[in-house]
Amino acid sequence: MCGIVAYVGPRDAVPVLVEGLQRLEYRGYDSAGIAVVGRSGDLRVRKVKGRVANLAEDLPARFKGSPAIGHTRWATHGEPSDANAHPHVSGTVALVHNGIIENADELRGKLAAEGVEFSSETDSEVLAHLIARAGESGDLEDAVRQALSSVVGTYGIAVIDTRQPDRIVVARNGSPVVLGIGEKEMFIASDLSAIVHYTRQVVHLDDGELATVQADGFRTFTEDALRTDKRPSVVDWEPGQYDAGTYDHFMQKEIHEQPTAVRRALSGRLDARFHTAHLGGLNLEAREAREFKRVKILGCGSAYYAGQIGAQLIEELARIPADAEPASEFRYRNPVVEADTLYIAVSQSGETYDTLAAVQELKRKGGRVLGVVNAVGSAIARECDGGVYLHAGPEVSVASTKAFTSTSVVLALIALHLGRIHDLSPADGRRIADGLRAIPDQIEEILAQEEHIATLARDFARYPGMFFIGRVRGFPVAREGAQKLKEISYLHAEAYPASELKHGPLALVSPELPTVAVVPDDELLDKNLSTLGEIRARRGRVLTISHRQPDARLADDAIVLPKNEPELDPILLSIPLQILAYHAAVELGHDVDKPRNLAKSVTVE
Repeated sequence: MCGIVAYVGPRDAVPVLVEGLQRLEYRGYDSAGIAVVGRSGDLRVRKVKGRVANLAEDLPARFKGSPAIGHTRWATHGEPSDANAHPHVSGTVALVHNGIIENADELRGKLAAEGVEFSSETDSEVLAHLIARAGESGDLEDAVRQALSSVVGTYGIAVIDTRQPDRIVVARNGSPVVLGIGEKEMFIASDLSAIVHYTRQVVHLDDGELATVQADGFRTFTEDALRTDKRPSVVDWEPGQYDAGTYDHFMQKEIHEQPTAVRRALSGRLDARFHTAHLGGLNLEAREAREFKRVKILGCGSAYYAGQIGAQLIEELARIPADAEPASEFRYRNPVVEADTLYIAVSQSGETYDTLAAVQELKRKGGRVLGVVNAVGSAIARECDGGVYLHAGPEVSVASTKAFTSTSVVLALIALHLGRIHDLSPADGRRIADGLRAIPDQIEEILAQEEHIATLARDFARYPGMFFIGRVRGFPVAREGAQKLKEISYLHAEAYPASELKHGPLALVSPELPTVAVVPDDELLDKNLSTLGEIRARRGRVLTISHRQPDARLADDAIVLPKNEPELDPILLSIPLQILAYHAAVELGHDVDKPRNLAKSVTVE
C-alpha cells in the first residue's frame, strides 16, 4: 500500500498523477513513482524514496504521455528505497499495487528458478513478473486474470502495457479501487481525494472484480471473465474540502469542523414527535430490533474507542448488553456468532481491512451486521445489511477527530433508537434528543478555549509521557486521548481505568509522569476525586478534564467543559484531548497530518 492514481485520455497524464499523488499524501507513505506510456510508445518510469515533491523535481521535461499509473508506497516488504518504490516493471508491463501478496515468497522462488531476475525486495514485483509472463500473447486483460489466479492475498492494482497503449487494467481484492468517469477520459484511484477535482461520477469495484479502462469508457468483469454491470454513483464531497484553508494543518481544520460535522450527522434524524431517532438506513423493523438480546460493536483504533462509548450508551439507554471489541482480534478468534446478536461495524474509510474481514466472517456465519461509516459506497457499506453514514465530509489528517466525534454521535442516535423501541421513556427520549441537539454549540464553546489548552500542551510536551485515566464512561475517552497523544506527538501515553490505578500503575506515578484525568460531574465524581488524591499524595502532576474547577489540592491544572446529559458527556470530554495532542505535536515540531509509520486507511493485515 498506500496510494494509487492512474489516467487514460487525451491529456498529458503526468500533471494529473502528480496532483493526485499529492492529494493522497495524507494517507502516509515513504516513496513515490510514476510510469507512463510515452508518445513514441516507450515505457518511462521515475520513482524515488521520499516525498511526491522529490518525484516532481526528478521528472524530466519530456516525461509525457498517456496512459500512466502512479503510486505512493507505505513499506510492508522491504525498506523505503528507490528500488522498492512502485511502479514495478517487467518487460513492457508496469504495475502499481496496494495490499500484500501472502504467497509472494513461494512465487518468487518459482520465478527465480525459471530465470527471472528481481530488482526489489517487494511482494509487488512478483505480480508484475507474473503478468508479463502470462501476457506474452499481448492481451493484458487475460494476462492479469491469469496472474491473479495464482495469487493469495490482498490487492488493488493498476497495470499498463506498451503493447496495448490505449488501456489500463485494474483489479481489487481487499484494497479499494475507484474509477472516475470524465468526458472522453478516465481516472483511477485508491481514494476519492485524488480524483474528485476532475469528476464526481465514480464506480467502486467490488472484491474479486477487474476492469479494463479506456478513454471512452470501461468494462468490469470477474476473474472468470464474467461481465459485471456497474452503475456510476455521484459523490457529494467538494474539492475544497481537501484544502486546509486558513488552518496550519488539516487536523486543526478538522477539529474546528466538528460542530458542522455533528450538525450534519444529526440533520433529519431526530424525531420530535416520538423523541427518538429516525434511521431508515438501518433496514431494521421495530419487531426485529426487539428480538436482539445483545449488541457487539467492531472497529479498529479510534473507531474501536468510539465503539466503546457507543456500547455504554446502548446499555444505558436500551438496557441491552453491549460491548465493543477490536475487529482485528474478533476476526481471528473463531467467534461464536449468535442469531440474537446485532453487530455494528465502525470505520471512517469503510475500507479498513480488519473490519471488512470481520464483516465478511459475520456474513458467512449468518450474522446481522450494520455499518457506521463515513465514505459512501465503500466496501464495508456495501457488505453490511444496513447502516448509517456519518456525512462528516472527507477527513484528511491521519489522526481521526471529526470522524471519531461523528461516529460517537451516530452511535448515540442508534442507542436512542433502540432505547425507545425497548423501555426508554418518552421523557428520557426527549432528554437525550435535546442533549444531542446541544452538542454542536457546546463543541464551539470548547473550541473557544483552544489557546488555554494550547498553553497547557506546550508545557506538557516537555514530559517523556503521560497517564490518562477515566472511570466507566470516562475510560474510552481516556483511551482515545492517549491514542491521539502517542500517534502524533510520539510521547508515551497509557490509558487505565481510574479504578485500576491502585492495582499496579500507581507505582509509576511521580513528578515526572503527569496524569490527565477525565472527571465528569456524574454519580462517580467522589470516587474520581479520591483517585486524584492518591496521585497527588505521590506528587504526581494532574490535569483534569471536568465540568467544574477542582480543588487545588487535587489538580494542578484543569480544562472545564460545558455539561450535557451524563450519557452524552463522553462525546464532549474527548474534544479537549484532541486539541491537547495537536498542540503538543506542534510544539515538538512533528508533521501532524502525516505521523510516522502510520497510514490513514489501513488496508493490509
